[in-house]
Amino acid sequence: MKLAQPITTKEIAELLECKFSGDPHFLIHGINEIHRVVPGDLMFVDHPKYYEKALQSAATTIIVNQDIPCPEGKTLLISNDPCRDFNWLTRYFSPWTQVEGPRGTHSIGAGSRIHSSVILGNDVHIGQNCILHPGIVIYDHTTIGNDCIIHANTVIGSDAFYFKSHASGRDKMNSCGSVVIEDNVEIGACCTIDRGLTADTRIGRGTKLDNQVHIGHDTIVGKNCLMAAQVGIAGCVVLGDGVILWGQVGVGSGIHIGDRAVILGQSGVTKNVAPEQTLFGTPADDARTKFKELAILRNLGDNQL
Repeated sequence: MKLAQPITTKEIAELLECKFSGDPHFLIHGINEIHRVVPGDLMFVDHPKYYEKALQSAATTIIVNQDIPCPEGKTLLISNDPCRDFNWLTRYFSPWTQVEGPRGTHSIGAGSRIHSSVILGNDVHIGQNCILHPGIVIYDHTTIGNDCIIHANTVIGSDAFYFKSHASGRDKMNSCGSVVIEDNVEIGACCTIDRGLTADTRIGRGTKLDNQVHIGHDTIVGKNCLMAAQVGIAGCVVLGDGVILWGQVGVGSGIHIGDRAVILGQSGVTKNVAPEQTLFGTPADDARTKFKELAILRNLGDNQL
């Protein structure tokens, strides 16, 4: 999430009522999670296990729960609850609370057909020659390109499924990202696409989704991908161009799947996939290897007779 105007470390510290280390005039330009940070972004870390990863990331301002040495070129905000303060900042600076105008403000391109039962949130932009079938719900700040087809009862832009665990329960992380659907995408019936936590969930040009597909927060889907029914993709996944996921494939959080990879039906992807690989099974592995393993298991009983 980019800020409307940069803010200094000192100003952020005053908002959070916390200490800081580093240059007080250091400018913060955005707020993001570690997998999407760029120079000028603020992020948080609250476990020593991830300190090094956070300090070595592209983020230049980090909310941390210990007063540790500040690396050169970065600033630190010292908080007794970094997750709480990160959540507070995303709400405070969220564009969702800064949009002016009446609810339902949106734009629809020429030639698009929107069924009367479709619900469009605020600041929704739909391109030209799109078709939106009955019962669709499009949350605020969603962008849909040209020549898209979305089938009945699909929901686009719901909150990220992201909670921070504590001894007393789980705190919901504030979702202030959005969803971007590029041109010539078709989305089947009863699909759900969550918006990003601090950035975009994005569906690339020419991609086609079957019915009952779920795509988690901050996932990036490349161009011309195919997903069959009941595919489930967790948050922060990156799919390259031309990826094919057959029915009931599950993809774990943070996985990268390379261009033109194929994942066969009912497979569970638990690690990164190289381009042009064909995988099968749970955990998914090279399809030919998996089929050989299944043949060996099938013959074990015969060898014991």
